Amino acid sequence: MRQRRRTWQTLLATTASLTVAAVALTGCGGTSTDAKSNPKAAAASFEGKGPINYVSNRDASGAANKTIEEWNAAHPEEKVTFIELPDSADQQRQQLIQNAQIKSDTFSVLNLDVVWTSEFAANKWILPLPADAVPTDKMIPATVNAATYRDTLVGAPYYTDGALFYFRSDLLKAAGIAAPPKTWDEMKTACKAILALPEAAGMSCYAGQFDKNEALTVNFSEAVASAGGTVVDSDGKPTVTTPEAKAGLNLLVDGFKDGMFPSDAITYLEEQGRRAFQDGKLVFMRNWPFLHASLSATDGSSKVAGKFDITSIPGTDGPGVSTLGGRSLAISPFTPNKATALEFVKFFTSEEQAQKRLALSSRAPVYASLFADPAVVAKRPFFPTLLTSLNNAQPRPKVVQYGATTKAIQEEAYAAITGKKDTDTALNDMQAKLTELSAK
Repeated sequence: MRQRRRTWQTLLATTASLTVAAVALTGCGGTSTDAKSNPKAAAASFEGKGPINYVSNRDASGAANKTIEEWNAAHPEEKVTFIELPDSADQQRQQLIQNAQIKSDTFSVLNLDVVWTSEFAANKWILPLPADAVPTDKMIPATVNAATYRDTLVGAPYYTDGALFYFRSDLLKAAGIAAPPKTWDEMKTACKAILALPEAAGMSCYAGQFDKNEALTVNFSEAVASAGGTVVDSDGKPTVTTPEAKAGLNLLVDGFKDGMFPSDAITYLEEQGRRAFQDGKLVFMRNWPFLHASLSATDGSSKVAGKFDITSIPGTDGPGVSTLGGRSLAISPFTPNKATALEFVKFFTSEEQAQKRLALSSRAPVYASLFADPAVVAKRPFFPTLLTSLNNAQPRPKVVQYGATTKAIQEEAYAAITGKKDTDTALNDMQAKLTELSAK
């Protein structure tokens, strides 16, 4: 508990100093453009040993603290202090950016959401890593791709995440359906048969996460990719006016129009979807692996325990493409003890530590071998399916202006699925907004 209090005291002090400095920056014109024009930060060598700070979102499992305690016991002169950021992803990003803009040395090692990688790398708020920093050949390729900017590794993959397709195996069996659907059309056909069953009275077919939130960007990106399209190309240029992108968005639009999705799914985030499926209101659901445990609970809280299974999300012509989630560790160019920071990153993201954290955390590791470990699979039976999802996963748009990009995607996709705009208009407007952002 004392460690947690120290963490928050450090954070509060840091926040106060950042606020003052941010005001000063506003007056002197400090911007991300300044960072881009200064190549010296990225050229810094990994020298200097001593105490460092690890800044991250909250880890309720305590697994990260265990890793840090192990490091500190072996490195008394290079101790790591864990600084926790707020739960809100937007607030996390804001504090990390503020710290970088004032070139503060308070944050040494940064735990970054994979969607922030391009922004932080482009602005030189994180350092390129040595080629041998982490064993990328042992890691799931999609996680390495997400930690890479312009062919340079700028983050060490820490944990990952991918979509799973939850389905009521008992109802599929009752309807005489031998295998879960691999395509949207197969899902529609399955739903017609299942929803005609007396035991499925009052149920809906499917739900993802469709509220105007980051989750909608995820679901939209998956729908587009699963239809063979892209949101942006390899150069970050928008590509949402293609027939494939239109087909992807129409999957979501038609789902509401045809009644395949429950009307209240327009308000669903991950938790709302979980509750609906867990309460027996959905046949199929797209969601993340973390809720597998609650769905499987045998204490009476789950109406679907022992009645569901998982597979890959559907696509138009076969299994769909998951959006990649997860985190990477990066090093601030402003920390004086870069050598320690690099060695800590290597230690923290090693396969050995990843295996140890599996005893406490439900987060998926980035090492493919751990998904086949019998002891791991015994506790997490969904891991082989998740690995299939991850091997086919794609990151969200790898763009510098990600915050504005995801906002534009959410606004236009939401306008389409709520019927305020037709699909063509929504995608044309999205293309215009993303084109403007890509030019900045």
